[in-house]
Amino acid sequence: MKILACTDGSEKSRKALKEAAKIAECLNSEVTVIYVEEFIPHPADIGPYFSEESFRQFEERNKEDTARIMADAVKIFDEQKIQVKTLLKKGHPSETISKVASAGGFDMVVIGSRGLGGLKKLLLGSVSNAVAQGIEASVLIVK
Repeated sequence: MKILACTDGSEKSRKALKEAAKIAECLNSEVTVIYVEEFIPHPADIGPYFSEESFRQFEERNKEDTARIMADAVKIFDEQKIQVKTLLKKGHPSETISKVASAGGFDMVVIGSRGLGGLKKLLLGSVSNAVAQGIEASVLIVK
């Protein structure tokens, strides 16, 4: 079984990674952890709102955050002695996860819920819901 485990660095995604590790351990599964960075346009493309220097600093902090998030994710699997691949993508999270899951032939996607409710959920939807609706593979949404 091929599992795509999604992370965004949140506590809910951390719980999802732990569930993915449990499943992988029981089924001797192949696991890939994915983190999708939102695409941030360059200041030249959006006007005078950010200087080159502030954009460079933002990108540097973003790289550090990404490295930390991926290291934390890998550690969860290392603690269970489960081999894991990592995948870093840029784009819209639900669309990117759905494309990767479909193209990669994953059997299951494990993702944390956002916990949105009421009108917010109706208007905004959620990454987990969009992924569940957008792919053929099984999706485990961890609360």
